[in-house]
Amino acid sequence: MTAPSVFCDVDGSYRGSDGEVHQGNYVNYTTFSLWDTYRAAHPLMTLIHPDRQEDIATTMLNIWREQGKLPVWHLMGCETNCMVGNPAIPVLADLVMKGLTTQGEQAFEAMKASAMLDERGLKLLKEYGYIPCDLFSDNETVGRGLEYALADWCVARVAQQLKKKSDQTYFDQRAQSYRKYFDPKTGFMRGLDSKGRYSFSSLSEDGQKASPSRGRLEEAFNPFHSAPKNRDYTEGNAWQYTWLVPHDVHGLVSLFGTKANAEQRFVSKLDSLFIVEGDLGEEAPPDISGLIGQYAHGNEPSHHVLYLYDYVGQPWKGAKLIRRTLRELYHNAPDGLSGNEDVGQMSAWYILSAMGIYQVEPAGGKYVFGTPLFPEVTLDVGNGKTFTIHTHDVSDQNIYIQGVRLNGKPYTRSFIMYKDIVSGGTLEFQMGPQPSAFGTNKKDRP
Repeated sequence: MTAPSVFCDVDGSYRGSDGEVHQGNYVNYTTFSLWDTYRAAHPLMTLIHPDRQEDIATTMLNIWREQGKLPVWHLMGCETNCMVGNPAIPVLADLVMKGLTTQGEQAFEAMKASAMLDERGLKLLKEYGYIPCDLFSDNETVGRGLEYALADWCVARVAQQLKKKSDQTYFDQRAQSYRKYFDPKTGFMRGLDSKGRYSFSSLSEDGQKASPSRGRLEEAFNPFHSAPKNRDYTEGNAWQYTWLVPHDVHGLVSLFGTKANAEQRFVSKLDSLFIVEGDLGEEAPPDISGLIGQYAHGNEPSHHVLYLYDYVGQPWKGAKLIRRTLRELYHNAPDGLSGNEDVGQMSAWYILSAMGIYQVEPAGGKYVFGTPLFPEVTLDVGNGKTFTIHTHDVSDQNIYIQGVRLNGKPYTRSFIMYKDIVSGGTLEFQMGPQPSAFGTNKKDRP
């Protein structure tokens, strides 16, 4: 709760991204660690700090006007261009979709303009439909491409809300670009060159390199090796990045096989993530931490993964792992976080998860259920309203949701929408020591 931080004087004046002093009639902010914080910190802020969101939106729109694009990683009014993707887009889209800003048209204009630039791999994305690893010198093309895809989905959703049909169609198509990186033979997201060949050769059944070509194609693909500067992922490896499709989880599931077996194969692969171990390589960054198998809770691209089980009707598997993460990877000491706090994201994940909810999709306010930690949590959602979460019979053993009631009525869905939370009321979880059928029916899944 120390960021975003106020970046204006008492009279509203601030130094803008263009180096000029501007006069504002709002609170101007800085310290936007957006690649980290769009995932949980900003969705949490929409619940507990709704009164600050219009000023955050205004700050972002003024940054766009002053530097020609929405912030990427803004610090002291300056663009650092640190990290990949267009991470301000999910934040701004979320505010538009939740009705927390009145500047929807300007926000859409800023999002579209930022997504249509020719910088940071976007020109190649527009030309090829993905970012070819042999044409982009900065690399990390899988990390960049997956982040752009989820941001493009957010642009499409705002276009849909504003009834801009041609823009919605265009950005929905771009949001599907994640499919290009998926290699069905290995079941991983992989770099792709301009000729449609996967980066690094695959191993044949006898363990030999298959179809070697040149450059990195002559090396064998290793899903454990993380991303030094000349590779395909951003602070992670193929095991961690294969799941970074929070905007289209069911579409991701479909890539794993036929209509008959895709979900089963997806679950099997997801189960493996929390078990498999391997050498990350000599150049692995320290960011890959807080490991459960290859799930890396110490870094942000993994943060939604525990909630993917809800989408395939097995929420009890997620509940067990979420409770383990809450208990083992957080504690109140100087080393009490399993990774970099990253301007609030690590703690925000804990707070939302301890409440029993998490926003998986990057915008729109669909909070997926996990395993609440406390008997009672009360949110002041503004306008004199409160939203109270009562969790009955919760304990270290009773971690599985048996049933849910919303405002006294039975509730069968394994998620709740933002509008239902901010309307005020009561959400009740009944907990038990064994998995139940709650959330297993397809009509009740997110």
